[in-house]
Amino acid sequence: MTTLYDVRPAAVIGGPDEVLADDQVTAFVHEALAGAGLDGRSVCVIVPDATRSCPLPLLMRAVHGALTGRVSRLTTLIALGTHAAMTPAEIETHLGGDYPGMEVLNHEWSDPATFVHLGTIGADRVGEISNGLLHEEVAVRLNRAVVEHDVALVVGPVFPHEVVGFSGGNKYFFPGVAGQEVIDLSHWLGALITSSDIIGTRGITPVRALIDAAAELIPAEKLALSVVAQSGTSALHAVAFGDTRTSWEAAAAVSAETHVRYLDKPVQRVVSVMPPKYQDIWTAAKGFYKLEPVVADGGEVILYAPHVTHIAAMHPEIEQIGYHCRDYFLAQWDRFKSVHWGVLAHSTHLRGAGTYSEAEGEKCRVQVTLVTSIPEHIVRGADLGYLDLATFDLKSYESDPDTFVVPNAGETLYRLADH
Repeated sequence: MTTLYDVRPAAVIGGPDEVLADDQVTAFVHEALAGAGLDGRSVCVIVPDATRSCPLPLLMRAVHGALTGRVSRLTTLIALGTHAAMTPAEIETHLGGDYPGMEVLNHEWSDPATFVHLGTIGADRVGEISNGLLHEEVAVRLNRAVVEHDVALVVGPVFPHEVVGFSGGNKYFFPGVAGQEVIDLSHWLGALITSSDIIGTRGITPVRALIDAAAELIPAEKLALSVVAQSGTSALHAVAFGDTRTSWEAAAAVSAETHVRYLDKPVQRVVSVMPPKYQDIWTAAKGFYKLEPVVADGGEVILYAPHVTHIAAMHPEIEQIGYHCRDYFLAQWDRFKSVHWGVLAHSTHLRGAGTYSEAEGEKCRVQVTLVTSIPEHIVRGADLGYLDLATFDLKSYESDPDTFVVPNAGETLYRLADH
């Protein structure tokens, strides 16, 4: 029998040292949703795309089984943010099959008709949330599928995250199925704080506070099945059910113990071996974000991703501006302020900590080098280091005492033990 216990007041099964059986997960989902007051109501299920480890077929079978015949309408919306749309074949694999009576939608973020305007967060409120880093109003637009259902049910994993601290919860709305305005503002706020300072931060970070403020404008009831995945596998450590705040808080507490590793001293070089779920540098950059904190000054992060052929097919601007530290953009703001701030943020997140002045130029703390199938001139044109895939010998790095090789990189955060 599934045991439930309350965590302010989320119901939770599992924990940092547990691996749940499929039948435990299914029973928990059925029991949780049975008591959620969903009968006769319309439900929009918001799920991640394939760039996150999560046994989504298991969860979707449980959710579909628990809600079919009880709710008036059931829709699943894939939270792409600004990632590429999934094909029908990819969606079927991702969700684990077809589900009778359930409509499945990609978040069509490039189509203005996708969105409903929910309201505006004023400049003074943004200034308060951001601790004075930003002071401007932001329009809040959201995928109309969420607004046109009675209940929005988030189903997805929680990991340390470079923009918000820990992913999950209301982040599935913003930026998951949001308009560009909140995406740009929230990501640039994270960039101003810097990835290395915010990643893996527990509690309500300024970016999380901005996302939560936007989520308050959603008319639908907001619930979440927040899961903590065993990274790189289809297993789960824990599942939490509640509203999108309490469920996320419970899962983030478990993620902080399962997805953070500590090293005793800095390493000179990291090789992040990127799994195929990261299909471009826009997503594979997580292999840098999660390792930057343990790299010594003047060190290097090598992203080893032979399958990657593009920097960012959905965001070609990044090849034009290149990768630079935060101060590079701030010192030349008039030149760059018209570029989507989400693109600028991604640039700073991958380039990491650094300084810039007109007299001395840009000095970044860590070198970033790609070993991919992207042509050399494109890599170097984006201000990144290049190593030839054809001659790269991973085994030699694995035997090098100055190199830390990380398989399946991108989800586990590495930190120094004394920080």
